[in-house]
Amino acid sequence: MTNRRHIRYSLLGLSLFTHLCFAQSIMPVDGINHVDPIELDQNLSLSQLVEQTLEKYPDRLINEALQNQADAWQTRGDGWFAGSQALALDYNSDKVADDRGSREISGQLEFTIWNWGQRSAAQEIAERSQQFAAKQSSAVRIEVAGLVRSALWEMALAESRVEIARYYLDISSQLLDKVKRRVDLGDLARADLLLAESEHLHNQSLLNQAVAELMHSRKNYSTLTQSNHVPVNYKETLSPLSKIEPNHPLLDAINTLVERKQASIEWAKTTDTINQPKLHFGGRTTRDHRAMDDIQTASVGVVIPFGHSSYDAPEVAASYAELNQVKAAREHLMRDLEKKLHEAEHMLDVTRQELAIAIRMKEIAETHLNMTQISFSSGEINLLDLLKIQARSLEAIRNAKEQEVKLQRYIALYNQAVGVMP
Repeated sequence: MTNRRHIRYSLLGLSLFTHLCFAQSIMPVDGINHVDPIELDQNLSLSQLVEQTLEKYPDRLINEALQNQADAWQTRGDGWFAGSQALALDYNSDKVADDRGSREISGQLEFTIWNWGQRSAAQEIAERSQQFAAKQSSAVRIEVAGLVRSALWEMALAESRVEIARYYLDISSQLLDKVKRRVDLGDLARADLLLAESEHLHNQSLLNQAVAELMHSRKNYSTLTQSNHVPVNYKETLSPLSKIEPNHPLLDAINTLVERKQASIEWAKTTDTINQPKLHFGGRTTRDHRAMDDIQTASVGVVIPFGHSSYDAPEVAASYAELNQVKAAREHLMRDLEKKLHEAEHMLDVTRQELAIAIRMKEIAETHLNMTQISFSSGEINLLDLLKIQARSLEAIRNAKEQEVKLQRYIALYNQAVGVMP
């Protein structure tokens, strides 16, 4: 039996030799020296972080443009006239022909006036544009809050995995030291040392990978927030809301946009794109002969276009098309929000259950691991059995740690789904 055991370990050692030689030629990376620096800020809250991120977020430029557009419509709707004014001057003379002194000088000031209901339509667009600019600002704020929430909990999960990877490495390092001593004493075969070294190198690789993921998550965070400051506490309380309310910031914004598009239809119906009504005042000075006195006259007139409905039909149809596009986008948004809320509810329930199970499994795993390590030290079990039990135990410990982080993350995602700001 003893000879078979030595033969088995010898074959195992031979199979591991090539792998170990290759692994040892790769210098493990010390993750601490390569992680982007993150500074915990006692004075920074989650809501402050969102506001700071929003100030540097590119979509703020769109919000500014929407506000400028609303102001422009307000100026248009408040104007006394529907368009610009024009001054026309004419001078006629017979000097190049009969040269009897005949001449005519006239001037006319022209004003573009509003169609019936056109000015109120412009003012309605201005009001809806102002509302949309404000609502869209809130919509961008909740979107930024979602990005910040995701970035923070992605980083927290990565940090948890680095912590567990370091724990794995510590365990394998302690085991490697024990195996070395027992090999030196002749209590264990050389193959056991190779197996322990392989496990230790594997855990070093896991740590390097975990640190790399942490680097990515921190870079993602700093790129989004344009800062390396992180709130000390960003855990959230679960919102009591259980459905998507009509005042959800994203729904609120798109509902206001629908109203804005409806106002645009009324504007298209009342606006004559070919010719607006015009009012003009003028004066004229004329004489038929140089021996005659000048005659001064004044004039007032109005231009009233008609039959323009067929010409404006394309603009009205285009406005209806834009309205229906926004309505379709609203339906897609509502479905997406309901889907995200369902997923958040589901994952929250599952994670709660998984966490309770994981905590109990962690307690059992820690006890079992301790018992197994004692059994190995006393020679009751071999190294291969120890590594199998150790792997299952460490996986249970890792799972419990991750479930704790995931529960807080899903609380944040649930709050995001129902539209609650931090």
